[in-house]
Amino acid sequence: MDKQLPAPPEAKLLPPPAQDEQTALVAQPPRRRRIWIWLVLLALLGAGAYLFWMRHPGTQASTEKDGAGGHQGGRGGAGGVVPVVGTRAKKGDIGVYDTGLGSVVPIYTVTIKTRVDGELMQVHFKEGDIVHKGDPLVEIDPRPFQVQLEQYEGNLKKDQALLENARIDLTRYQTLLTQNAIPEQQVATQKALVIQDEGQVKSDQGLIDSAKLNIEYCHITAPITGRIGLRLVDPGNIVHAADPTGLLVITQIQPISVIFPIAEDQLPPVLAKNRGGQHLPVDAYDRSDNTKLAQGTLETIDNQIDQSTGTVRLRATFPNGNNVLFPNQFVNARLLVQEKRGVTLLPDAAIQRNSNMTYVYLVKPDSTVTVRQIQVGTSEGGQTEITTGLNPGDVVVMTGVDKLQEGTKVNTTIEGEGGPPGAPAGRGGGHGGRGSHGTAPNPGGQNTPTPNSAGKSGGPAK
Repeated sequence: MDKQLPAPPEAKLLPPPAQDEQTALVAQPPRRRRIWIWLVLLALLGAGAYLFWMRHPGTQASTEKDGAGGHQGGRGGAGGVVPVVGTRAKKGDIGVYDTGLGSVVPIYTVTIKTRVDGELMQVHFKEGDIVHKGDPLVEIDPRPFQVQLEQYEGNLKKDQALLENARIDLTRYQTLLTQNAIPEQQVATQKALVIQDEGQVKSDQGLIDSAKLNIEYCHITAPITGRIGLRLVDPGNIVHAADPTGLLVITQIQPISVIFPIAEDQLPPVLAKNRGGQHLPVDAYDRSDNTKLAQGTLETIDNQIDQSTGTVRLRATFPNGNNVLFPNQFVNARLLVQEKRGVTLLPDAAIQRNSNMTYVYLVKPDSTVTVRQIQVGTSEGGQTEITTGLNPGDVVVMTGVDKLQEGTKVNTTIEGEGGPPGAPAGRGGGHGGRGSHGTAPNPGGQNTPTPNSAGKSGGPAK
């Protein structure tokens, strides 16, 4: 009888997972992704808020002021008032100048040369001396010419004696001719001999005068008044009339002239006033154009225009009493063509420019600023003529324009006049002045930072 095998044990099966656990296992990865998305969004919002704060710092200042109960804030100091330095437009005169780089040229320059050959005996001057016309300069040995003079004087006396004897014979022959004692031909021959002797006497006198003149040439004097340069020869040297270098050079320095060019377009008004007899003033400045050296007048105008440069040369004369102008020195010549009187003037540093207009920040009576467009004219010496847009007495901002916008309230210290009580002393108010940056309005309503390009201008704004 077959044995029955025992039944196999029942397989132990794990219970199925609960429904909540299945949901948790399935939902876990999407939840982590959402957390990372929120973190990225928060980071982007924080960066945007930071950029907004950087572009609008006044918002934070107002928030801090409201939350701190009167705590100072804003960009301009207490209460948002910006301290600035202003200047006042004034009424005055300004000149219209034509300028050119010129050189100092002596009116007379003389190279002293000898007219006779001989030994240089004495020198009566020192290098750099100021000599006057007629002053002795050098001495050349005159003895050879004195010997010649004595010889010529001896020949003159001999020839004068021969002439006197010929005249006596002529008188005797004329008497005998009236008595028909001698032929007429003998009288005519004697007349010719007298004329010949007269010519010889006159020739001797010329030689004597030449010797005397050579002796005078041995004593050389100054032909003009001027300054002596370096000596070119020394005593003891043999000098010749054919020497090309000469003995010394004299340069006239009082008065002295400056030759400078101006453009041909600037010539007509200058030419008209010169022909009318006006002596236009000319100022000479050093090469840096900062220091005025001398003042003179326009003397003459060249007779033609240089076609290669389109300029014409002018000569101005200067008294040069203090010898500040030196021959061949380069100077900046400034010719005053016109004097504008009673115009509105403003310092260059207060004028702002951008690509659209020229303007200033005008301080109104309520201590706020407004952008005022202006038109400029002549600029000279740090001052500019304002043709339209300002009146004498108007106050404009000169230092601190980089903090200003339309309607900004300011605390103004007027240069040269002090300021109101409590105003900051000195030139305060931030980074203003030359090179500061202003803010000019544009048609789009946005404020565009623009550099302050105020400075010297050659004329009206184009």
